Amino acid sequence: MKSCGLSLPTAVAAAFGDEEKKMAAGKASGESEKSNSLTAEEREALGGLDSRLFGFVRFHEDGARTKTLLDKAVRYYESLILKAEGKVESDFFCQLGHFNLLLEDYPKALSAYQRYYSLQSDYWKNAVFLYGLGLVYFYYNAFQWAIKAFQEVLYVDPSFCRAKEIHLRLGLMFKVNTDYESSLKHLQLALVDCNPCTLSSAEIQFHIAHLYETQRKYHSAVEAYEQLLQTENLPARVKATVLQQLGWMHHNVDLLEDKATKESNAIQYLQRSLETDPNSGQSWYFLGRCYSSIGKVQDAFISYRQSIDKSEASADTWCSIGVLYQQQNQPMDALQAYICAVQLDHGHSAAWMDLGTLYESCNQPQDAIKCYLNATRSKSCHNSSALAGRIKYLQDLKSHHPNTEPVLGLSHIPISQQSLPLDIITASQVEVLSSPVKRKRTSSPTKNISDTWSSGHIVSHPPGQQQVHSWCLTPQKLQHLEQLRANRDNLSPAQKLMLGQLESQFVLMQQHQRNTLNLPHNCTNLTSSTEEPWRKQLSNSIQGLHKGQSSHMADPNGEQSPCFTGPPRYLQSASTSIQNQKGHSTLPSNSLTQGPALNPFTSHTATSGGQQVIITLTKESSKPSRSISSVPDKSRHSGGSPDGCASVKEHPNHVHQLIPDGSFSPNHGDSMSPNLLISDDSQLSTLMIGKASDSVDTRPCDKVNNIFQAICTKTGNSVTSSPSSAISTATPSPKSTEQMTTQSVPSLNSPHCELHRTNGEGVEDSQSHKETDFPQISYKPSSQIIPSVSVSIYSSSAEVLKACRNLGKNGLSNSSILLDKCPPPRPPSTPYPPLPKDKLNPPTPSIYLENKRDAFFPPLHQFCTNPNNPVTVIRGLAGALKLDLGLFSTKTLVEANNEHLVEVRTQLLQPADENWDPTGTKKIWRCESNRSHTTIAKYAQYQAASFQESLREESEKRSHHKDYSDNESTSSDKSGKRKKGPFKTIKFGTNIDLSDDKKWRLQLHELTKLPAFVRVVSAGNLLSHVGHTILGMNTVQLYMKVPGSRTPGHQENNNFCSVNINIGPGDCEWFVVPEDYWGVLNDFCEKNNLNFLMSSWWPNLEDLYEANVPVYRFIQRPGDLVWINAGTVHWVQAIGWCNNIAWNVGPLTACQYKLAVERYEWNKLQNVKSVVPMVHLSWNTARNIKVSDPKLFEMIKYCLLKILKQCQTLREALIAAGKEVIWHGRTKDETAHYCNICEVEVFDLLFVTNESNSQKTYIVHCQDCARKTSENLENFVVLEQYKMEDLIEIYDQFTLAPSLPSSS
Repeated sequence: MKSCGLSLPTAVAAAFGDEEKKMAAGKASGESEKSNSLTAEEREALGGLDSRLFGFVRFHEDGARTKTLLDKAVRYYESLILKAEGKVESDFFCQLGHFNLLLEDYPKALSAYQRYYSLQSDYWKNAVFLYGLGLVYFYYNAFQWAIKAFQEVLYVDPSFCRAKEIHLRLGLMFKVNTDYESSLKHLQLALVDCNPCTLSSAEIQFHIAHLYETQRKYHSAVEAYEQLLQTENLPARVKATVLQQLGWMHHNVDLLEDKATKESNAIQYLQRSLETDPNSGQSWYFLGRCYSSIGKVQDAFISYRQSIDKSEASADTWCSIGVLYQQQNQPMDALQAYICAVQLDHGHSAAWMDLGTLYESCNQPQDAIKCYLNATRSKSCHNSSALAGRIKYLQDLKSHHPNTEPVLGLSHIPISQQSLPLDIITASQVEVLSSPVKRKRTSSPTKNISDTWSSGHIVSHPPGQQQVHSWCLTPQKLQHLEQLRANRDNLSPAQKLMLGQLESQFVLMQQHQRNTLNLPHNCTNLTSSTEEPWRKQLSNSIQGLHKGQSSHMADPNGEQSPCFTGPPRYLQSASTSIQNQKGHSTLPSNSLTQGPALNPFTSHTATSGGQQVIITLTKESSKPSRSISSVPDKSRHSGGSPDGCASVKEHPNHVHQLIPDGSFSPNHGDSMSPNLLISDDSQLSTLMIGKASDSVDTRPCDKVNNIFQAICTKTGNSVTSSPSSAISTATPSPKSTEQMTTQSVPSLNSPHCELHRTNGEGVEDSQSHKETDFPQISYKPSSQIIPSVSVSIYSSSAEVLKACRNLGKNGLSNSSILLDKCPPPRPPSTPYPPLPKDKLNPPTPSIYLENKRDAFFPPLHQFCTNPNNPVTVIRGLAGALKLDLGLFSTKTLVEANNEHLVEVRTQLLQPADENWDPTGTKKIWRCESNRSHTTIAKYAQYQAASFQESLREESEKRSHHKDYSDNESTSSDKSGKRKKGPFKTIKFGTNIDLSDDKKWRLQLHELTKLPAFVRVVSAGNLLSHVGHTILGMNTVQLYMKVPGSRTPGHQENNNFCSVNINIGPGDCEWFVVPEDYWGVLNDFCEKNNLNFLMSSWWPNLEDLYEANVPVYRFIQRPGDLVWINAGTVHWVQAIGWCNNIAWNVGPLTACQYKLAVERYEWNKLQNVKSVVPMVHLSWNTARNIKVSDPKLFEMIKYCLLKILKQCQTLREALIAAGKEVIWHGRTKDETAHYCNICEVEVFDLLFVTNESNSQKTYIVHCQDCARKTSENLENFVVLEQYKMEDLIEIYDQFTLAPSLPSSS
């Protein structure tokens, strides 16, 4: 594919040559420079090396020459950076980032990529750069940023040659983030792609099966696993892991089969797994659990022993051994096993609870209480309330029986200070139990524990992994040091050795503090959210992709090549046991972040000596300061130690969150030289970071140094994110040309931010440095950069087609209908300035109608569609228009169509302004509900029964409380008073389709009484011009509710407006947030592991108010119409028993079209199907409507221009490749087409498989997915639906209509 062609511009070689000549002429060290220079052959070889080769190039054997060449290139590039004082072209840093990435030097790769970003204004056009950046973030587990980088790659270049690798990594990351729907979609996209990937097809199938298992879809999981076992030539490690999973599911899941046979089948699967891979410690552990459950104690012990011998020590294994000992009435052995478990994982709640039970059974309630308290502090504890009751019981028991004798013979001193037998655990090791920091372990606690921990070092990390400072003393070690110093004269030889080691570490720590440029020193502490047990299963799954290119080389057939070495850790860890295995790379301590994850553009210094220094630069200062971090003080963590240092937790399965404690943090570097905190060459470090005068503007900016925030405006070169904000920039009309030359258009997404770059205006011009001896190294734009064709919307169709000729595939960068200058779409930044607290509950715009004339008054339409009004409540509409709402009552619906289908959502009855987890212990955003189906008649029975039950409860309550009186319903009163669970279960009847004009003729005819702008069908409604039915949008949907029924937070499909009428008899409560703030809600969803577009969520009002988000809150009564304006976020809860009807409308306004197109492109970026086919709609609109609004006209015309270019370019490329285009045409009311794989809209040219074409089923693909399945399109037929002459005619005839005189 041309988009992935690898070449190095010849201009680079010329630049290198000129640079070398000047250095040789001006420097005495010319000979040494020449020895480091690159030959022409080496430069040509380097031209084929970039991020796309990561994971596919081998450095051992024949690849050693490549590694040597990369090392040499990095040294040479860095020397030229020094000579040129950092004033080189941006592509120079991008190439340097690629080289460091291939060498797996991730900190230096990140530094170079950040520098490229800071210099290149249109960095987003470089798909190879975004891919490399995504790989670096993926390595550091910064999944939030990796996901965004990878999504942008696929958006700007859907045919990217590593698309399969991207889909694989996106699938794994979404799986970790519990976004299962997105995970499944990306894994399936990776599976159908025939291109090479770092995992084989069998391994991808395994992850899909495990995804089902993770979702508790056990029958689907078993079916997928069994199907995978039927695969020919299945690799042994994959087969062993599949059998292991099947065995564990049969043991652990009661739904699969009866209890009598499930253990037998589980043991058989696990034994088959061990026959395939006898060294799997996990399978041995599972087998031990199975034997233990059926009472085969001896076999269980043997299996556990094998598990410990075959694999890393596991807290689960030791906990299970303890349970087995306790069942055999061996309390001392059980005690030792439990302590090994909590030593391996201090947060292992099951081990703490079992240990507490053991102490309790041995008459030691005080120790039992301490163990239970430790269990409740664990993030994995799910029965805190039961433990709290048990703790209270033991405390009361102890107060009544204070003189209990311990059975275990241990004193009542805290567990962390007890002295246990030396063969189990030493005193110094027990001390670690009191530390909340989990230690990585690679062996059994009984093996060399004192040697491992007494040295003060964390155990060795895998190559390339960042290591915790060996001299960073914990509070316990500092306390131990003071005790040893106080008793210096009475120490044993071992204690003296320990004292010497601790004093050496303390000296190194002091040196470190002195060398931090007198800045406040606080080691960054990794924090993480609570991990579900299964999330730890993906540890090695991600490790398998982290291990580097030497470990993962797949041949074109998708199978691993012989270069693959090591155990299948990406498969082993996928088991459903609640392991706590660690050892995965984390963000280096110099990677300070702001917000939920790593700040993508904190400047890392790339150096040649392996040491890095980091300084976070903002636009509020021209040089590094002591207080650059914008994180509030209350959110900073010093790590809990006196010197602010703390060990770093390692959580391999999710995004690491780093909270900056200052503006400067040294890299860990080599543990042998902890005092070397600055780079070997501080000048190079400064240049890689970028001089403040070159890269930092002194003016304030609300959002800076963030690749994924809104692109800020550059003077003279406006970068915008929407057609309406920049249409005149790209396609100026003849009348506005002069104005456009003097005024730039600001970005909609960041109106208060101006970004000044070194290669643009607004800062010191890089050309002003010509007096230096080392001029800039110039790069010609490489073929990686996506081209664009500048054609005005005022050009004729002939000019458009002429400009598109001979572009080939490179002319078809993507199917975006935004401006060529627009970066990929992104959520808007938070509006500035923030609203004061007293403005966060604004009054809801309401209109009261008295008669029909009021309803048809033109200003009503203008008021509702005004973008400044996110919502409008039209009170008394039904009465004013004499609407017969009884036609939509439950009684009438049952009489009309009692067997009509109803979708049912089973929910929990909760207060309207709160959302609790099912246990009622904490407020959450996730709002889950189970889907089922019933009929109108059956739901009507439920609705009536619910009402009768409420009346009965109210009657009983009044009989017990005679003085009780309340006008509100009992159900809503109860929901308002109850703050925590358990909650009552309710059923919400939703998405009832009323589109059939034959079934619902009376109901639909009644709605024609409404004003034109809110009707289901009208000439001024964009959705009436789609040409086919979109259920629930240009048709009516009905909702049948009981109190507490919830419609979770959402924006309407493609941001269209919405009309909702309450039929009654009860009320509904609405919560509304303006469109400007949807980016804030998107951020909250990301923080809560929710997908803004696809997940079900109910906002926490406290979070919104804290973030200064205004919320409109109002009651919708029977007969009230609620108008939701374009893009408004809203969520609704029923207060009483009621029915509602709703549909969408698309007013002919520039604001509506702009927001619809932006959401269309955002959906594409997020791999979400757009319900409204905006391309199809735009052509129909141009064909059917005369548009007089200049802004709306320009946006629609530009969309037509882009699509016309894409159709012509693709058609010429197909003809040039010898692919026949067959005329197919369109039938009346034929729906718009979407790709069967990626679900993007496909317009005009449909790629249909040969088989479906012969069967007339027409399974449609987009061009990119078709080529991924069959590179030469041999299995596809290309069908044409529109003649180019017809499209040209529509394009030319779509002109701006004269404005109509406005009526007063």
